[in-house]
Amino acid sequence: MRKGFTLWFTGLSGAGKSTLANHVAKALRERGLNVEILDGDEVRTNLSKGLGFSKEDRDTNIKRIGYVCKLLTRNGVVAISAAISPYKEIRDYNRQQIGQFVEVYVQCSIAALTKRDVKGLYQKALAGEIQHFTGVSDPYEPPTHPEIVVDSERQSEPDSLKAILDYLEREGWIPAVGAKAACCHH
Repeated sequence: MRKGFTLWFTGLSGAGKSTLANHVAKALRERGLNVEILDGDEVRTNLSKGLGFSKEDRDTNIKRIGYVCKLLTRNGVVAISAAISPYKEIRDYNRQQIGQFVEVYVQCSIAALTKRDVKGLYQKALAGEIQHFTGVSDPYEPPTHPEIVVDSERQSEPDSLKAILDYLEREGWIPAVGAKAACCHH
């Protein structure tokens, strides 16, 4: 059985984590891998209902996502987390718990996010109308040593996807296109 791993997307709201996670999942499934996506919004609805947006509740939510990723990973699944996960300490905790962990930082400036924000959430947060908005009135701690950095402000989706897949192939996490799925892994 192929070894599982967790691909952990982090970045501000609207940076493109879910979009890229879905593109990566599709590409990995096409290579015969079992993939599950844990999207931040879906997890809040199904696994973390009742949690608010205090630091403690956010930490609990991200630890729950990490726990599910750990279970999937140890059962040979590629678990993809697409949640803001604003605090470095909790991402590092999940990295340590899961082991087979690849962090993807989806970088984008507040200015660009505000421009592309169809719901107008950044504008409201910047005007003080939304409290505890990550990156505006609540902290977001960018990763210090992510395995992969993509810049959704400057890179196209296909370029970001290619950068992620190239890294995963090069480092032996996934088989190269045309390679047998039963390949090797570190």
